[in-house]
Amino acid sequence: MTIQTLTIPAAEADTRLDRWFRRHFPQLTQGALQKMLRTGQIRVDGKRAEANTRLAEGQAVRIPPLPQGPAPTRDRPAVSERDAKELERLVLYSDDSVLVLDKPHGLAVQGGPGITRNLDAMLDALRFEAEERPRLVHRLDRDTSGVLLLARTQAAAAFLAREFRGRGVEKTYWAITAGQPEQTEGRIDIPLLKLGGPRGERTTAVDDPREGARALTDFRTLDAARGRVAWLELKPLTGRTHQLRVHCIEGLGAPILGDGKYGGVAAHLEGLPNQLHLHARSLRLPHPEGGILEAAAALPPHMRETFGYFGFEAPRTPKPRRLVAGAKR
Repeated sequence: MTIQTLTIPAAEADTRLDRWFRRHFPQLTQGALQKMLRTGQIRVDGKRAEANTRLAEGQAVRIPPLPQGPAPTRDRPAVSERDAKELERLVLYSDDSVLVLDKPHGLAVQGGPGITRNLDAMLDALRFEAEERPRLVHRLDRDTSGVLLLARTQAAAAFLAREFRGRGVEKTYWAITAGQPEQTEGRIDIPLLKLGGPRGERTTAVDDPREGARALTDFRTLDAARGRVAWLELKPLTGRTHQLRVHCIEGLGAPILGDGKYGGVAAHLEGLPNQLHLHARSLRLPHPEGGILEAAAALPPHMRETFGYFGFEAPRTPKPRRLVAGAKR
């Protein structure tokens, strides 16, 4: 085992450093990678780097001696046949550049403390004979359901990452809150600070904008039931960790139903499902090959149950589609 230095080609530009390592050295655990970054063993152009560092074409990545281990291959998939079939059933839309999934409640997108099963580790099951492994371009919390976008090529991943970092992506979420906000619509502008901890990521609101990152969420009430709950449409304009969950509490005074992590006992109502009632309803964004991609996902079972209980009527779910110049919406 020796120290290596690899140069980033154009095809891998704009990739996060941690994802680049997972792609090239799948035997390396997340904990081992974080330790090497923390101790400065991994460097980019001779400088210390963070896991979320975006790589640029021509940069040199210093790679220390790594533990040996087998990498998953196409001949020996890393997922069971049962998991592969389950993942295939989640596909809402597919073309040469992207995959759109309907992520179920409870499926983690990436690994972390206490997570033994996650989508990122099973993406080989969604190759569908393509040469490249699909890539994550954004995240949903484990307990959030709905539309999740994957890139099928490195070029598509780089394009989509730029769109998500900017404001080229329109994200719409549905949530049921425990309690009804006084305002029926508006914008929440509360800075957030991400914290670590033994139980995973946690986010808190801060009074001083200099202490956190600006976070913006547009909201409107679609329906309500006698002050007990409200059905909200949420449009995050920034992408902070747990942004919607914290904004509903701090900005609206109403936790998302089932969100015990942030709302405590106030987030649970007797007789209703205890799962988090937050659903990534739709995405609208530029497609890597031109035009606009629109995708929506139907409600998960526990939210359908709650909708039925209160008599909320969700509109039908349109099929995902790519709109090109001249097409009617």
